[in-house]
Amino acid sequence: MKQAKSQLKRPLTSGKRHASVAGAPGEVRVISGKWRGRKLAVLDAEGLRPTTDRVKETLFNWLMHDISGAKVLDCFAGSGSLAIEALSRHAASATLIERDAVLARHLKQNLQKLQCADAQVINQDCLSLLTSGADKHYDVVFIDPPFRQNLALSCCQTLEQQHWLSANALIYLETEKELQLTQLPANWRLLKEKIAGQLAYRLYQRST
Repeated sequence: MKQAKSQLKRPLTSGKRHASVAGAPGEVRVISGKWRGRKLAVLDAEGLRPTTDRVKETLFNWLMHDISGAKVLDCFAGSGSLAIEALSRHAASATLIERDAVLARHLKQNLQKLQCADAQVINQDCLSLLTSGADKHYDVVFIDPPFRQNLALSCCQTLEQQHWLSANALIYLETEKELQLTQLPANWRLLKEKIAGQLAYRLYQRST
């Protein structure tokens, strides 16, 4: 994603998972679709860096014609907000990868509350799982990893090398602004880009 996707503010210097109040839950809100307005509890975990509603709304405006019926992969799921938003907007299915066992269990609970049968939560390290090879091809992928831990580019490269992507897959990448992206797969074309403070978020499309 790539992750509690809410409007809570987090410093970008401490990585993805950061707790402002240890153990205190927050909330994420579904912006649109069949679960519009639903609020889901999000655990405060070390380094959790939520995406703001404003950024999420921009992203799904970019994807408005491509989400319905898509197979979605959320690589660093956290709260699962991006995948849940996609499912609310009628994505066909979503696979959420989350390394933290407590967060993964909470993700499953939130999906059960939504009575969502089209999502799978995998409690595993993302790069390890991707390296093992694809079990299916995904149409939309969210990559929103912990900042400054050398995960984003490795994730992008492994998705391409291990054949996780459909022919014209769309890939959302959210990173620290200063990250150099010269090592992205050569067949990924930048469609959209915005900078918000220290944050850069971009949408790419894969070509064969």
